[in-house]
Amino acid sequence: MIRVLFSATPDRWAEYRAPLTSSFGECGLDVDLATDHAPADVDYIVFAPDGPVTDFTPYTACKGVLGLWAGVETIVDNATLTQPLARMVDTGLSEGMRDWVTGHVLRHHLGIDTDIHGQTGEWRPRSVPLARDRRVGILGLGALGATCARALADLGFDVAGWSRSPKTIDGVRTFHGDAGLSDSLARSEILVLLLPQTPATENTLNAATLARLPAGAMIINPGRGPLIDDDALLDALDRGHIAHATLDVFRTEPLPSDHPFWAHPNVTVTPHIASTTRPDTAARTIAENIARSESGKPMLHLVDRDAGY
Repeated sequence: MIRVLFSATPDRWAEYRAPLTSSFGECGLDVDLATDHAPADVDYIVFAPDGPVTDFTPYTACKGVLGLWAGVETIVDNATLTQPLARMVDTGLSEGMRDWVTGHVLRHHLGIDTDIHGQTGEWRPRSVPLARDRRVGILGLGALGATCARALADLGFDVAGWSRSPKTIDGVRTFHGDAGLSDSLARSEILVLLLPQTPATENTLNAATLARLPAGAMIINPGRGPLIDDDALLDALDRGHIAHATLDVFRTEPLPSDHPFWAHPNVTVTPHIASTTRPDTAARTIAENIARSESGKPMLHLVDRDAGY
């Protein structure tokens, strides 16, 4: 019998209990899933940072902690967490991010806002560009970034991606390192941010890097709020160097009602909806990872504590 502790909010327990139970059975695992196992009896923890477990010291027999969230910035520095930590890499999460990013890239590429907000009775024909003539940049080529890059390339966009270390993606031009960041920014007419949140990625977009973008560039951020220096972005928007920013994530959430982003004419705010973990597909991911561990294989998507993701 494998004892799995579910540590998240009660509403998540209600959502995940049945899918997890079903997925464990499909993977041939005999699991006792509960929210109240004695710490010393726990083999695995299914974990969300807003759940009750914050001190992992009592879980002396725990073989692994499996996150429900893609981001690990709120837990990776927890000194009591010495067990292997797997972040959530889920097909539903990737598909949702692909759909949201693709939709907003197409929105900006085609200038759809002009039509939506331009119902003035004046007939104003305009030329609509082709995808092949639009250069899109993606900062971050992990599971989510790579999925979005492939989808946009399949639509015909001229896609380039940047990551800290070298990556190869068919149909996508890739950059890496500090020099690569500067080069990728310089060609990005539409820039998508999908980097993890770490000390090294905070304020990736600041006054200097925003200046590297082409005049009139558009920014889409479904990654993490601290990737952008808010004041530098507002200044670039006010000067017209950045034409528009669509922002789904923020340093403080919910975004305070008096934040300048709300009232800025060239900012679109969405309430952290770009993508969420889906219980059915996430449960399958968790069950398959525990099955790997039980068969003596290392779990997938293990977090590099030094890198922070």
